[in-house]
Amino acid sequence: MKKALTFLMAALLALPMFAGCADTANTPPASESPAQTAPSAPPAGGEQQEPAQPKGVLMMATTTSTDNTGLLDYLAPLFLADTGWELQWTSVGTGEALQLGMDGEVDVVLVHAKAKEEQFVADGFGVERFQVMYNDFVIIGPKDGPIAYTQDIESVFKQIVDESLVFVSRGDDSGTHTKELSVWKALGIDPESNPNYISAGAGMSDTILMADEKQGYALSDRGTWLSTKKNAQLDVTSEIICEGDANLLNQYGVIAVNPEKYPQVNNEAANAFIEWICSDKVQEQIAQFGVAEYGQSLFTPNAE
Repeated sequence: MKKALTFLMAALLALPMFAGCADTANTPPASESPAQTAPSAPPAGGEQQEPAQPKGVLMMATTTSTDNTGLLDYLAPLFLADTGWELQWTSVGTGEALQLGMDGEVDVVLVHAKAKEEQFVADGFGVERFQVMYNDFVIIGPKDGPIAYTQDIESVFKQIVDESLVFVSRGDDSGTHTKELSVWKALGIDPESNPNYISAGAGMSDTILMADEKQGYALSDRGTWLSTKKNAQLDVTSEIICEGDANLLNQYGVIAVNPEKYPQVNNEAANAFIEWICSDKVQEQIAQFGVAEYGQSLFTPNAE
């Protein structure tokens, strides 16, 4: 009898372990879904709380930087707890994010290319643009490469072309790509005249890793650079070689998709998100994001 009880207890103790393995095996990978959803916010102080019951879903198109840095994973459960709306998002380049808005496939856009955002509103696809936050762009490149550290982005771009240095462009109509092209245009330089100019057609993290592998240069937002350098599976040897230029400011704006043009959009949730993310409380939460992990905030809030 004692042996039977001992066997029974051992079997019962083993069940949770196998159940956990089964759950993991049956969970589909995140890549199977184009839209992403952040997990519910953890209970404060370890207290058990009832899971939030969303009153609906807000679909957002946004840039890769807000996703790659983890900002949306940080904000989404807070938004759910404060408003009852569940945030789901698709992260692409700014041009593609705005196109999703123009197609009426999302309720709100959070992007960083001011001229394109204002045109989006002027053309009737968006209601009104609100600035939310900013970070800055940096140029990354090989530590011991030919370009010395500087705060002058124009001198860097000129040297890249003059010496035919490797430059990896996102080439994807993103806000970062738009900023890069504006610098070339201001200098009167055709970047394609450089035989070592590479158009990656990729997101920011992939572009950074490609530039690092080729010992070349790339324009990146600071937040994605810090996140990629820290979390890359392989050592990233590149460093920031240009920062601090006034032309490297990277402003983000949020716009509700026009419900008069697209009656199916969730305008109530879009307005709730805009009011929420521009509030003093959430602006302070944005200011604290990244400080504990990187020693600096990845975004500076500046809602009007």
